[in-house]
Amino acid sequence: MQNSLFKGLKVIDCATVIAAPAAAMILADFGADVIKIEQHGEGDMLRMLSHIPTTPEAGSEWFWQMDGRNKKGLCLDLKSAQGMEVLHKLVAQCDVFITNHPSGVRESLGLTYEDLKPKNPNMIYASLTAYGEQGPERNRKGFDQLAYWARSGLMDLMRAPNTPPTQGLPGMGDHPTAVALYAAIVTGLLNREKTGQGGMVHTSLLANGLWSASGIAQGAMAGGDMTAYRDNNLVNGAMMRPYQALDGRWLQFNMIRNDELLSLLLAGLDAIHLLADPRFGDPEEMWANRQAFGDEIQAFVGSQSSDHWLEIFAAFEVPVNRVATIEETLFDKQIIENKMAVKPDIDGVEIPLVITHPIKVDAIAQAAMTRAPNLGEHSEEILRDLGYSEEAIKTLGAEGTI
Repeated sequence: MQNSLFKGLKVIDCATVIAAPAAAMILADFGADVIKIEQHGEGDMLRMLSHIPTTPEAGSEWFWQMDGRNKKGLCLDLKSAQGMEVLHKLVAQCDVFITNHPSGVRESLGLTYEDLKPKNPNMIYASLTAYGEQGPERNRKGFDQLAYWARSGLMDLMRAPNTPPTQGLPGMGDHPTAVALYAAIVTGLLNREKTGQGGMVHTSLLANGLWSASGIAQGAMAGGDMTAYRDNNLVNGAMMRPYQALDGRWLQFNMIRNDELLSLLLAGLDAIHLLADPRFGDPEEMWANRQAFGDEIQAFVGSQSSDHWLEIFAAFEVPVNRVATIEETLFDKQIIENKMAVKPDIDGVEIPLVITHPIKVDAIAQAAMTRAPNLGEHSEEILRDLGYSEEAIKTLGAEGTI
């Protein structure tokens, strides 16, 4: 197994909250030297997300440890000339600069690609926006709930018929977008390796939301009959609705997609006689009476526990699964053995498991996990590495620059 792939790669995480900082975390997991820049006071809002009403309270900064790990922390006032001088020295030495500041903020602070490129033409400038680099909404602020979930159309599509749009989960769009930004950065680095040229790479929350919805959105853009699509889905097909077992757990049947699998499912339920019912005698009748067909199936499913049905369906090789609860992931052997979540061997981090990003490369070792930095924890160390004297560091501290 090789050493960490990005050992020696210098990355500046000049971003906030989840998506862009999480991309930096993935680079750090593969060995990059990442410096996290935060504002004075409370720092990145990511530090607070473990203690809001829409996330579980665990008495720890678990969100910060998950997405802020393996970085060094620098507290820097970017509104001061001295702070920008420090940043420019970091930029001159970096390989990757990551930001998600709104366009207007970048322009006012001098943080656009055009501003920073002369200081380091070889760097990869990674930009994350809410709605894209161009267009009338390029300056809009946004979060994944607004840009990824609501603006893309996902929020409208992902709801039960005749119900209000459903709110998303914290970070639900940010984390997949982080992987997309990471992919853009790695692609830019590969291009630099081949051409010797740096450049700007970017993605947006809206682009990733649209990509997630593309199984329907592409059909709409192809001229599909969306009125018919919506009408057809006012009542779910019998295989497209969840079924509740006797123990209260739900089963998902939506991969039962041909006559053979349907016959096996009904055989497992001891309900094969339903195919003799004239209401369900052929595909057209079955679709027309899908509500009644589903109700009949529910009566059988509700008579036994989910464990009972899963054992039977496994014997029949029918692709059915139980809808997991998030509490079960802590004890899920499949998650643990595939290192989708790992036990952190870190002093000061009392979290049983930390969820990892989904990128796995067998030939490359990931860096040993280190805890996310305290606010400004490495400021003096970073300034020493930049060549600042002890006296100069004290002055910057006294002035509130660091």
